[in-house]
Amino acid sequence: MRTAIHERHVGAKRSGALKRAALILLPVLLAGCPAARQPEGPIEGKVTIKGSDTFGEELAPRLIAEYQKERPNVHFELESKGTASGFAALLAGECDIAAASGVVSDAVLLAAKSRGIKLNHYGVGRYGVAVIVNTNNPVHRLSQNQVHEIFTGAITNWKSVSGSDAPIQVYIRDPNSGTHSGFRKLAMKNKPYVPTARAFTNYAQLAEAVFRDTNGIGYSSMGLAERSGVKAVTIGWMPPSVVSVNQDKYPYASAVRLYTNKAKETPAAKDFIRFVQSKRGQEIVAEMGFVRIFEPRLDFDSID
Repeated sequence: MRTAIHERHVGAKRSGALKRAALILLPVLLAGCPAARQPEGPIEGKVTIKGSDTFGEELAPRLIAEYQKERPNVHFELESKGTASGFAALLAGECDIAAASGVVSDAVLLAAKSRGIKLNHYGVGRYGVAVIVNTNNPVHRLSQNQVHEIFTGAITNWKSVSGSDAPIQVYIRDPNSGTHSGFRKLAMKNKPYVPTARAFTNYAQLAEAVFRDTNGIGYSSMGLAERSGVKAVTIGWMPPSVVSVNQDKYPYASAVRLYTNKAKETPAAKDFIRFVQSKRGQEIVAEMGFVRIFEPRLDFDSID
């Protein structure tokens, strides 16, 4: 027969085990689930977002359109002139959210500190910059060194990389684009582009130029790299994909974040950011060819 002391002892052990299990599971659950939206009454007003064209060209309009289905009284002003322009506007009090592709620079952090501004940052997702060529180009793979030499002008003919005997025409983003400087850092050791490179103000125009030029090469988002007429080349043996970016194995990838002035965050701006990090927001991030911030880690070794 169990005594009362024995029952209490067993109950205490079970309670302790349950508490330990909860403590173990809680971080896992928090890491695997995006921040839930928690509306606190009617949300209305205007949200001004400036900065990264990687965020602003295609992803932001989709996110805003979906968000406004639930929040029709929140209006947006969106300007995509590059990451640097977003930070400049945020520090000047000219926007609510600065969109950035890549890491905030030391210069921005120093400028914020000098003005007494504390920056909050929120993850949106990660993106991979695909190197694209015309589908009729026989080249399917380039090494990182070959990409570096093509975009800096050290290699000027496709035959140097096992292609046809034809001059290479390089297509790039305009200097105001975050990708213009971002690709230089990721792929070119910050060296200048070949002087004959032709610049475009958005990825769609750049991809269209490569589509019309058999000898063209450029870069775009992973989503646009799947369009008819262009193809993404593998870098080494690694293609631009959700898997390779998620594994940190694709070399031309970086994070997209939203920054705010902590002291001036508006309810509408915070609510929109919550939506971006919500399950639906992250579904849109994935649909647009980005890697979600809560993407499960994938293990190549576990795939037969």
